[in-house]
Amino acid sequence: MDLFLNELTSQQIIFSIFLTAKICFWAFLLHGFFGILLAWYLSSEKAPFRNVIDIIISFPLVFPPIATGFLLLMVFGRFGVLGKYLQPLGVEIIFTQKALVLAAFTAGLPLVVKPIQSAIASSAKNLIEASLTLGKSRLTTFIRVVVPNVRKSIFAGLALGVGRSMGEVGITLMIGGNIIGKTNTLSLEIYNAVFDGNYLRAGVLCVILLGVSVILFTLLRRMETRSV
Repeated sequence: MDLFLNELTSQQIIFSIFLTAKICFWAFLLHGFFGILLAWYLSSEKAPFRNVIDIIISFPLVFPPIATGFLLLMVFGRFGVLGKYLQPLGVEIIFTQKALVLAAFTAGLPLVVKPIQSAIASSAKNLIEASLTLGKSRLTTFIRVVVPNVRKSIFAGLALGVGRSMGEVGITLMIGGNIIGKTNTLSLEIYNAVFDGNYLRAGVLCVILLGVSVILFTLLRRMETRSV
């Protein structure tokens, strides 16, 4: 027990806990904003470039995370497609905590968008059409019709997104760099601990992640029970 507590209170693990919480917080905010808007956009069959955007969002679900990380590296790296324009502006993404947020956001986005998109298409579509027919603006319809009617799917999607963000490794490893004291999240710390043969530390970290996962799973189950 003492060994367990010593590992739990070590400076490296405390840093990783707070870093992971910080990354999940920012990912949650980004998922809450972009995830809901994208789900609303994709629920319209007449939306321009709908299929292309849908494929891009769904990409991380089927493409290996390490390969997704490589693509992001080619886009946001110092000499990448967008990185070369961000560099003169003093914006560094790769191997910074911004890269961790980007990785978490990318990995969790499809798990946020898909449930909300499905809920809008199945349960709110007629209400949306009725609202627009009555002369309400799309913004008013979104705020007063869409969000209240799919709020349970929004909460479920955000919970799944946070869970996925918390456990992200492949993309994070590629664009975050796994720099000790800077970009080593809890999931990467498990990787580091196993690599170093420190199975006690890996076990402690797994217990922490398991506890958070159980909480998220319990919240999801309660929402499902209330929706029945």
